[in-house]
Amino acid sequence: MLTGRIDFASAIWTTVLMVLVMVVGQVTSSVMAAYAFARLSFPGRDLVFWLFLSTMMIPASVLVIPLYLMMAKAGMNNTFWGIVIPFMFASPYAVFLLRESFRSIPQEIIDAAKIDGAGQLRILTRIVLPMSGPILATLTLITVVSQWNSFMWPRIIASQEPKVITVATAAMQSQYNANWTYVMAATTIALVPLIILFVIFQKQIVASITLSGLK
Repeated sequence: MLTGRIDFASAIWTTVLMVLVMVVGQVTSSVMAAYAFARLSFPGRDLVFWLFLSTMMIPASVLVIPLYLMMAKAGMNNTFWGIVIPFMFASPYAVFLLRESFRSIPQEIIDAAKIDGAGQLRILTRIVLPMSGPILATLTLITVVSQWNSFMWPRIIASQEPKVITVATAAMQSQYNANWTYVMAATTIALVPLIILFVIFQKQIVASITLSGLK
């Protein structure tokens, strides 16, 4: 239960840290996986990719109990790392999105970089990523929004502390006997960072939609 402003401020700070760790982890690992699937040749590449992508068909609710048992056995329930570790690595959707973007880069550019002596890491950081700015911005925004609004997993794995902003807002309903003035104020505060992000990245979002051919 929340007891005052300090607890809500702590929930906001916990949520910011959680989102930051998840975004860095997911985007970094997704970029590396997508580049491997898009530009590297190795046995079974396409099979591994489609098997990985097929995990999108597994409902998230099915994974809650196994994940909770794993985190509890590792002593990570009611801890910050128990919240973030299961979701800080590459997601199938992100890998699919980035793979298609990386494959759209002309092979001639990659070949020219190889002729100049560039290795795979340099090609990725100096050529592929700069040319994929809009899609990276969109993916980052999608990841931030989805993790900022996550409720079920933080509520289950951290039933006591630390609370994230969604769990703290829900707890305020019972703390203040459904005083919707407080609840709506908390909800508004939770929405402000997302609105700011949309304003900052709106040009990149439009650019990514244009590049993808969607209308």
